Amino acid sequence: MSETAQRTADHRPYFFLSYAHTPRYGAGGPDPDMWVERLFRELCSHVMAMTDLPAGAPAGFMDREIRSGEGWSERLGDVLANCRVFVPLFSPRYFASEMCGKEWYAFAQRAIYHQTKSNRPAEAIVPALWVPVPPEQLPGPAERLQFNHRAFGDRYVSDGLYGLIKLKILTEEYEAAVYELAKRIVAVAASTRVTPGSPVDYRHAPSAFGRPGGPRPMHLTVAAPTHHDLPEGRAPDYYGKLSQDWNPYHPDSARPLASMAQELVRSLDYQATVSSFDHEPLPDATQPPARPEILVVDRWALVDDRRCTRLAAFDATPRPWVTVVVPWNRDDPQSRHSEAELAERLERTMPHAMNHGRPACRAAARGVFSIEAFGQILPQVVEASAQEFLRHAEVYPPAPPPGAARGERPRLRGPMADYGTTQYVPDTLRGTAHDAEDTDDSQS
Repeated sequence: MSETAQRTADHRPYFFLSYAHTPRYGAGGPDPDMWVERLFRELCSHVMAMTDLPAGAPAGFMDREIRSGEGWSERLGDVLANCRVFVPLFSPRYFASEMCGKEWYAFAQRAIYHQTKSNRPAEAIVPALWVPVPPEQLPGPAERLQFNHRAFGDRYVSDGLYGLIKLKILTEEYEAAVYELAKRIVAVAASTRVTPGSPVDYRHAPSAFGRPGGPRPMHLTVAAPTHHDLPEGRAPDYYGKLSQDWNPYHPDSARPLASMAQELVRSLDYQATVSSFDHEPLPDATQPPARPEILVVDRWALVDDRRCTRLAAFDATPRPWVTVVVPWNRDDPQSRHSEAELAERLERTMPHAMNHGRPACRAAARGVFSIEAFGQILPQVVEASAQEFLRHAEVYPPAPPPGAARGERPRLRGPMADYGTTQYVPDTLRGTAHDAEDTDDSQS
């Protein structure tokens, strides 16, 4: 390791403490976040004692230190791109915070890139209970974490760190829980080694916590050759037995793109499913959509006449809830040599996908040239597809509850209601999601 790289590594914080700021109760009242600051100082002290961090190196980071300073967003993005472990303080307020959701997503996408490039899991999120949260209130990314809170003590599980720190009779339980948390941080930092990433623009980052009502559906369809039907002379290194095995960014990536895309979509609190375009029947254009979709297309797939015809038929009927993404690796010699020809073939086959939709969707259809660029644009196209789905899907209100007043007009919640809580809507209000949802047409 060079001297410059060593200095950079020495100044990577061991952990990033992510928490929801608590507003003061009344003017001039005590700052409720002082308890979080105490926890942070004690964690830093333990981490320094347990490691060989050099003098002056940061053991941890909490965003309050720079929240009011210049370059706050840039500094936050830089730390999230380089810290070793992410420590979210669970509480109901935490999962209601868009800022905390952005921090979670910025770190989680690093772990996804790491696994994609190394084909090794990167579980570097160590959650802590500030205030206990019922399991049913956890968003998908938090619910999927495999973490045993019981190892930190029964009172920690029932009261959280906030309860332990506030009650003097629980001082020993608090100190034991903090010590165990610090040990877990150090162990994970030593065993996982998540690769530093490029800073995420925090101001425009999505939240990992989605919206109230639970995970929403999102389907990924892959249009790509397999080992069995490769174009003549095409290198097989990028393909597998199934279309979903396509790995366009090989050798930089060690996993199929569909696996990475599914993880990124799930990190946005969606229920992500994946299938092959070859095995999906073309949807009936006269029917409302069943789900938002992302269609991932390999330009080499267009060399096959049958697949090309199906893609042209798909594009002939506008489906704004389906966004086309075209990964393209210019470091692949064959792709670079055939880029102009294949790009022209795609433009001729799918002109609507190439020239309609939001700017991000058009950019995604014209070529995404790296894993990092794919990860940056995917949240934008996911959101675009989800919003268009809400505009075009049919609403299915439930039967009226017992005792509902005649003429009652509760709010219609839209087609995603099957994935959350649905409220009763009288038959006279039944319509489309476009009638019920406030949407932004400015970018459509």
